[in-house]
Amino acid sequence: MQAYEFYATPENGVIQIPKQYRSKITSGVKVILLEEKTWKFDREEANARRRTDLLSPISIDTRGWTFDKEEANER
Repeated sequence: MQAYEFYATPENGVIQIPKQYRSKITSGVKVILLEEKTWKFDREEANARRRTDLLSPISIDTRGWTFDKEEANER
């Protein structure tokens, strides 16, 4: 079973499957609806949740640090 997650607003009881998933779904589907009453659907917010460019890598210079296994296990 393959899972696809997306945000949608039902219109007259119909939820559209996004175009990028339509060709991948070739058989019956199991539908589970999770309603979020306190969350207002916002397409820009939904897209921002999927963005990975909001995180940037960091680098920490650990040269000169000493690591003592016994000291770490004391804590």
